[in-house]
Amino acid sequence: MSGLVLKLAPKERVLINGVVIENGDRRGRFSIMTPQANVLRLRDAIHPDEVNTPVRRVCYAAQLVLSGDMDPARARQHLLRSVEELSQVFTDTDSRCVLSEVTDALVAEQYYKCLKSLRSLLPREERLMAYQQ
Repeated sequence: MSGLVLKLAPKERVLINGVVIENGDRRGRFSIMTPQANVLRLRDAIHPDEVNTPVRRVCYAAQLVLSGDMDPARARQHLLRSVEELSQVFTDTDSRCVLSEVTDALVAEQYYKCLKSLRSLLPREERLMAYQQ
């Protein structure tokens, strides 16, 4: 079986192609078979008030594509430039691998994968920000 497999907790919400879907009272699992479907777990969504760091800004832009609020073609160029800027700060090998995954996902127009990879940089960014204060 191919496609994106979502495992949802009871009452968990997910946004698929602009439609909010809420799971029932039990854990659920389903597959998204449409290759270009825009999927965003609402528990993973970044609220606009929380967009206060460079990585969060890039995550938010990818999130806007998934929610249907930003044109993918326009966002892609913006995201690629932003990833290039992040690569000036995240110079360690692991972060470079993540940024490479993000770039590959953007080129393939896989915004969910892009967001998922970017989110792995959030704890690193938090440590960097704490270290500089």
